[in-house]
Amino acid sequence: MSLLTIEGVWKHYHHHSVLRGIDLEVAPHEVVCLIGASGSGKSTLLRCVNLLETIDDGAIYLDGAEITDVRADADQVRGRVGMVFQSYNLFPHMTVLDNITLAPRKVRKVSRARAEEQAGELLARFGLSDKARAYPDRLSGGQQQRVAIIRALATQPRLLLLDEVTSALDPTLVTEVLGVIRELKDSGMTMILATHEMSFARDIADTVCFLEGGVLLEHGPPEQIFTAPEHPRTREFLQRVLEAGRL
Repeated sequence: MSLLTIEGVWKHYHHHSVLRGIDLEVAPHEVVCLIGASGSGKSTLLRCVNLLETIDDGAIYLDGAEITDVRADADQVRGRVGMVFQSYNLFPHMTVLDNITLAPRKVRKVSRARAEEQAGELLARFGLSDKARAYPDRLSGGQQQRVAIIRALATQPRLLLLDEVTSALDPTLVTEVLGVIRELKDSGMTMILATHEMSFARDIADTVCFLEGGVLLEHGPPEQIFTAPEHPRTREFLQRVLEAGRL
C-alpha cells in the first residue's frame, strides 16, 4: 500500500494552471526527487501535500485517508507530514531548542521535558548539541538548515517534504545538508525532494519525476530518467543541465 497517493491534482492561480492533473504514488521508505525548471510546479506540489495550498481538483491520500477532504484537520496532517523550506523559516526570537520543541508541544501535546529530551537526541544525531541554546542568527546557513530539518523531524512525521533546501546555501555548506538527507534515507525516512542538485538526485532517489508547466511528464528510476529519458522535453532539460555542468 502506498504511503502517499496523489490523484488528478490541479491547482490554479488567477486562471493560470500551476498543476495540471498530477498523479503520483509514494511507497513507504521511498525517496522521490522532483526535477524541472523553476516555475514547473515542484514547490506548489509540495505545498499542496502539506496543505499550505488548497487544491482545485483531485485528491491527496496519506495512509489511505484523504487529507484534502475539507473535514481534515490541517494541523494534525502537518504533524504527520514535515516540511523543510528553502529559506529555513526558523523563528528568529526563539532558541534552537524552542524552535524544535514548539510543534511537538503545541500539536502533539508532548510535555516540555519529553519534547526537550527528543530534541536533544536529534541535535546530537546531527552534530548540533552545542547549539541548543543559540539563536538562529548565531548559526551558519548550513546549521540553520539542519535545525530546520530537525524541527520537521521532531513531530515524528510519516513523510518529509524538502523544498530546494540547498539553493539558499553557500556552495561550501551544501555538502553538510545533503549529508543529513542521505542519513535520513539510510534510516528509512520517506521523502519527496524538489531539487536542482541533479547529481544528488541521481544518487539518492528511488524515483525521479520531471515536471514542466505543471505536468508530470515522466517519472522512473534515476538511471532511466538520467540516461535514457523517453520524453523529448526531459531530454532537452537534462541537456541544458549537462551543458551548465550541473550533472
